[in-house]
Amino acid sequence: MIAALTPVIAIVAPAQAATIDWNGLAPLPYRAPPIVTAEMHQFVQRETIARKCPLPEGATGVSVDVAVLVDENGGIRVTVPRSVQCPTAEQYAAALVAGFARNNLLPRMGAGEQWYRTTITFAWAK
Repeated sequence: MIAALTPVIAIVAPAQAATIDWNGLAPLPYRAPPIVTAEMHQFVQRETIARKCPLPEGATGVSVDVAVLVDENGGIRVTVPRSVQCPTAEQYAAALVAGFARNNLLPRMGAGEQWYRTTITFAWAK
């Protein structure tokens, strides 16, 4: 029996994202907008506190930009979080985007790979 092949999704470290033109990327074309659950917000809040992430004083959340490489078949090849000086939140956001985008992108006109961007905002009460 041949095992089903599953695509490999790479999450790239933010240091490797230094050359990305974030403003030049088109928005990730979600079919349905992703839903960030209360548990996801709470996880990032706990992690930012536990890891002592340098958020502005009084911050009640963090937004993470993520660059996404979509292949010719609409599959997610790579997600690259933009640094917010909180690696746990960055990597979590990148992984969530990969999951949110899987089988949830609008058809594209181009035949090749293309980079997109999206932002996930995690918010919590003060």
